[in-house]
Parts: sequence; C-alpha cells; structure tokens
Amino acid sequence: MSRSKQAPRHRAAINLSVLVSGGGTNLQALIDAAMQGDLPGVNIVQVISSRADAFALKRAGCAGIKGIVLSKADFADEAALAAAMNRALAAEQTDLVVLAGYMRVLHPAVVRKYAGRIINVHPALIPQYCGKGFYGARVHAAVLAAGETVTGATVHLVDEGVDTGAILLQREVPVEPSDDVPALAARVLAVEHEILVKAVRGMAARSLKRKDART
Repeated sequence: MSRSKQAPRHRAAINLSVLVSGGGTNLQALIDAAMQGDLPGVNIVQVISSRADAFALKRAGCAGIKGIVLSKADFADEAALAAAMNRALAAEQTDLVVLAGYMRVLHPAVVRKYAGRIINVHPALIPQYCGKGFYGARVHAAVLAAGETVTGATVHLVDEGVDTGAILLQREVPVEPSDDVPALAARVLAVEHEILVKAVRGMAARSLKRKDART
C-alpha cells in the first residue's frame, strides 16, 4: 500500500507497524481491509520481519509498504535486537504494533515501551493450547489429538508472558470429525483474519478519539 493508496487521511492518524515471520496472510487481511476503507484512520507504515525470506515481505512490497528485516542472527544478543526494534518502531512514529505470525517472544524492553499497544493473534481459544511450544500447526495437532469439538482464535494484548495478555476478542470454530491439521488450520485462519481486523479497528478508533481530544 503506497502512501497514495492509504485510506483518506483522518485529522489524526494511527500508525501501525506489523511484525511477521512467515507467509503473512494476517498481514494481507490488514492490507486488504485498509485499502477497502475498513480501517479508517489507520496507516500501515511498515512491516518488520524476523526472517529475510518471509513471504510477508513480498506482500508488503506489492502493497508499497516499507519492509525491514530484524533477525536475531544479526545482533549480539536479545537486548541489542530489542533496541533495534524500538528504534525502528519509533522511526515510523508507531502507535500500534500487531504481531501477525511473528515467531519470536518480544523482549521486555519493547513490551514496556509499547505497553497496551501491542496485540497478537493466536490460533486457539486462550487459555487453552497457548504458551511456549504452542504455535502454528502444533496448536491444531494438539486440538485434534485431544479430541476437542471446538477450537477457535484469539486476539489479545501482549505482555511480558507468552499468550498471557488480556483477551480482546475470541471466536469459536467447530472441529469437524473429518478434520486433519491443514483443514482445521484453514478454517481457524479465516477467523483469525476477521477478528484481527476487528480488533485493530476497535483499538484504532479509541486511539483516534484520544488524539482528537488533544487537538
């Protein structure tokens, strides 16, 4: 999304930075929503990837969005990576951070600086099937192995734990008898897209009200 393709400028605007590691379908859902006017006042200002080969970076490039790579391999330690992350977020005057398939735990230095302004989407109904080791296909495999009849997706605030922040939105997805991991993952992913856009829209609207009140 080039600057010219952004939704019409609100008198105040929310700058959104998206953190990714893989394919970026949740990122694409946000890009599509913004281009269709479903995220009023939101500017997706950059995509930050933990991997140089993440397809999400190509999605960003096709939409005219700045993409950068901050890989652990390029830094001496986690603190140095966190400092670089904070500089990158500050450089784009980031108001809201979205973890959209970001496969690293954010350093406390980042979480504290953007406390209450970082959200994550998780492919299960937190507090079930979450925390360390539960991500991607592992979540759906665990759901199927346990014989669950219902799973879902959650958008939550990010704190210094792993999937422990306050829940913003959840939606259930039925587990069908015929489901395997790919089939269940696809249905959950479609719900992730929907509730992530809805959560960003809600948080942005509240932030815009606060910005407008100060102008």
